[in-house]
Amino acid sequence: MYKWFLAWRYLHTKLIAFFAVCAVALCVFMVLVAMSVMGGFVDKVRERSRGLLSDVIVEAGTMQGFPYYQKFIDVLMSDHRDVVQIATPTIVAYGILRVPDTTLTRPADVRGIKLDEYVQVNTFGQGFHYDRYYPGTTHLGLQRQPFAGFDADGALTLPPDHVKANEKWRRAETDPKAIADYDAEPFRLRGSSEGGDRIFDVDSTDIRAVYGGDAFPGVIVGCDMINERTREGGYKRWDPRGIRMTLTTIAITASGNLTGEAPVSIPLRLADDSHTGVYEVDVKAVYVDFDMLQKKLGMNAMPRGDGTFIQARAKQIIIRLHEGIELNAGADEIRTAWTEFLAALPVQLDLNDERSLGFVRVSTWEEMQSTFIGAVEKEKILMMVILGVISIVAIVLIGCVFYMIVEKKTRDIGVLKALGASGTGIAGIFITYAAGVGAAGSILGAGFGALFVHYINEIQALLERVHPQLRVWNPEIYSFDRIPNVVKPDDVITIVLVAITAAVIGATIPAIIAGRVWPVKALRYE
Repeated sequence: MYKWFLAWRYLHTKLIAFFAVCAVALCVFMVLVAMSVMGGFVDKVRERSRGLLSDVIVEAGTMQGFPYYQKFIDVLMSDHRDVVQIATPTIVAYGILRVPDTTLTRPADVRGIKLDEYVQVNTFGQGFHYDRYYPGTTHLGLQRQPFAGFDADGALTLPPDHVKANEKWRRAETDPKAIADYDAEPFRLRGSSEGGDRIFDVDSTDIRAVYGGDAFPGVIVGCDMINERTREGGYKRWDPRGIRMTLTTIAITASGNLTGEAPVSIPLRLADDSHTGVYEVDVKAVYVDFDMLQKKLGMNAMPRGDGTFIQARAKQIIIRLHEGIELNAGADEIRTAWTEFLAALPVQLDLNDERSLGFVRVSTWEEMQSTFIGAVEKEKILMMVILGVISIVAIVLIGCVFYMIVEKKTRDIGVLKALGASGTGIAGIFITYAAGVGAAGSILGAGFGALFVHYINEIQALLERVHPQLRVWNPEIYSFDRIPNVVKPDDVITIVLVAITAAVIGATIPAIIAGRVWPVKALRYE
């Protein structure tokens, strides 16, 4: 009993213990912040990669894509329905996106998708902006521009289908603040000097809320491509929904050569913008209709002069597996299915098709991102090693502090031994004392660390207001637009246990020295 009593008394009465507690708290704080940010970064890479790519990807190794993609999808959906939930083709190209009204011009990673299938195969649909407030109005088909105008009562409003869609959102929305924020400012008109969250144009020739302009295919663009990011993490939008855009790209033949024709210019209308949370995607991504892009790039089926057909081509098949299907096992089945599919093709392949099919690879999302994920995980391990070495300072400091305490408490140790305390009991006092120091420091460090991580984005915003150069997280470098700020309970428990163990290790030698003190010598010199 005396061990616990004396350990507690030393802990809250001796000022010197404060320095040891601070050392432990600082080390726990540093390690927890680093582990939470780096661990969160790895988790986000995995989460976003799977969300953008889905489970398994059948991909051509060449820009011209590969033929017979639809036949293989049909095989998957008929013969492998127990493994494959849905599969959809995509086309990947490069181009230039231009907004004629503002002359804004951006390089673009162009992706042709079947929107109704694409939103089922991954999490793409969760990032739409306008479709959140007007569900069902985002599509890639032919569309005209929605204009704001006045209703019969003279109130500024949107076209009827937008109003009905907004009412649908209101009924489904569970966050009262989101509805209140919308009601405070449903939308702004184009030309506002402050930008806005939802921007619509007005028709100078018609005061009603109508659709106007020529009908063009829709386009979904990355939110960082045309919008201005605010310091709070939101976006200011300047271009109204439905504004005309022009996408310029280049067609490639089945052999991988340029067609020799002029670049393909495609008039489009802004259907929505998408926020994936990955800066590198959101600053360049452009999504258009698969069939339209396939035709514009000459990747659709076309007749030859001899009566045969050039096969339609796609760049990827993105596949989502059923829940419960192990990723690698599903990928292996699809690889086997692809090999059997090639062997069973009933037609004689021409040279271009044979070569294109030979470059096709079946990969999981982890395999496609393995280089990047592996590099981030190694950085996390390196960071933990560096911080672990730094934390050794805490062990040394605790050892020094406890050695000084043992030196000062020689008389107390002598008295206790004279009263019958054993050497093990005396050592136990200081071991318990050290555990208390480690526990106190760990709780303080973990508490402040968790608080810091929770508000880390707000802290960065505050530092940026003080001076722009103080911004430490650049989305252009780190991919994600916000610093990961999730503290895992398992990490906290592990760090606290390690910190307490380290404190006990640091006090072990002074405790052994205290246990070996002879009472006669201690009392004689005191």
